[in-house]
Amino acid sequence: MTDAAGPERLALRTLARLAEPARPRVDPRELRTRIVHLGLGAFHRAHQAPYTEDAVAAAGGDWGIAGVTLRSRKVLDQLAAQDCLYSVLERSNAESHIRVVGAIREALFAGDESAEVVRRLADPAVAVATMTVTEKGYGGPVIGLLVDGLHARMRADAGPLAVVSCDNLAHNGSTLAGRVRDFVEHMPDGERVQTWLAASVTFPNTMVDRIVPATTEADRAEVARLIGLRDEGAVVTEPFRQWVVQDEFPGGRPAWERAGVVLTRDVESYELAKLRMLNASHSALAYLGWPAGCDTIADAMGVEAFATVVDRLMREDVQPTLDPPEGLDLEQYRNQLLDRFANAALRHRTEQVAMDGSQKLPQRLLPTLAQRRAAGAEPRWGARVLAAWMCWVWIDRRADGTPRPLDDPLAETLAGAVANVTTPAQVVNRLLAVREVFDARFAEDGVIRKLLVEAVEQISRVGTADAARMWESEDRT
Repeated sequence: MTDAAGPERLALRTLARLAEPARPRVDPRELRTRIVHLGLGAFHRAHQAPYTEDAVAAAGGDWGIAGVTLRSRKVLDQLAAQDCLYSVLERSNAESHIRVVGAIREALFAGDESAEVVRRLADPAVAVATMTVTEKGYGGPVIGLLVDGLHARMRADAGPLAVVSCDNLAHNGSTLAGRVRDFVEHMPDGERVQTWLAASVTFPNTMVDRIVPATTEADRAEVARLIGLRDEGAVVTEPFRQWVVQDEFPGGRPAWERAGVVLTRDVESYELAKLRMLNASHSALAYLGWPAGCDTIADAMGVEAFATVVDRLMREDVQPTLDPPEGLDLEQYRNQLLDRFANAALRHRTEQVAMDGSQKLPQRLLPTLAQRRAAGAEPRWGARVLAAWMCWVWIDRRADGTPRPLDDPLAETLAGAVANVTTPAQVVNRLLAVREVFDARFAEDGVIRKLLVEAVEQISRVGTADAARMWESEDRT
């Protein structure tokens, strides 16, 4: 049976049509809401939800997820019509694998159903709340929604809860705890709520890693071909995945360790390695690659000079700042990252990675530069990457005339900072003065400023590709 849109829709009633390897690893009907997830985007569907389903398949339990979309109804509309089932398509340069995941059992839109979200967070059956709201979400209304749910949970005496940030933030759990406590401080019964939080709620730190590009219509067409059903909620990802979690769950949790999750007391060293090596390199490839006509991260890796930049960024500037945990070989990790970036089957768009630079770079890149300067070093490669971002802000189109999208919470501030400037030195001075991104001590470092001006001049004069070739050539002499 088909409709005007093509094959019949993925749903519980059509699961029997799937080949056995593609079916959910547990019966979705045996799960109930035990986890509430805020930020029901592609990353959660490709990362925490499959981990949870795999944990239940390995060790039992009824750990289902209520997913909450925060910005629009789009994901809700994609999933609700198919009983919250969706496909995860793993792609590498060699092969592809597909599975349908059934761990998400209901989807809510906070804009219309905030009261329902609060009720889920106050449900005694719920023991874990997770979040993927991106770096910019920690200053937004999501914190208020979370606090409303925690407040209702306290009043209902619903038991302890772990609130788990899964975003790319240093000390993400501690950061989230601080935002929550700051919000609670201004509530009429804030002191009572603070006491309850301290006794009943934990905020574990975590590190998450999986590359999940935006799904395209071509991806959905491939999924339909592979499973014989239409899936509007499909996500595409790489085979690699990693999740490191501080094991502080007072109300219980799925047996995630049975699915490969690393449960540890030391999340920070994993977290710093990922932020400074993977995430900073991703940003580098976006800000260098897009202006040179590279639409995907793999395209950018195909430019030898760009691949050299990220390799030397990691080797010469990042690795000296890291104290890796036992078992993490930074040389091996770097080489693994270079291979992952070159995965042409993934089609991760540079334009997507370039979004929100003002929020990402203070987490991914600036601490490396500051730490190298404190050690007396000249972090040339890190400064060149920062210069590429500055040129991204300043130069509003490619050489072929394609407009550059400045998709950033500080877009207006950044554009104003570089308006009417004519020299690289002015660009650097104006942007270093944006205190939402750079603190005064960093901005006043003469070595950093000199390196930035030099690199911005080179990029603005010859473009990112030729500038990167110049850097490679200079460093050979």
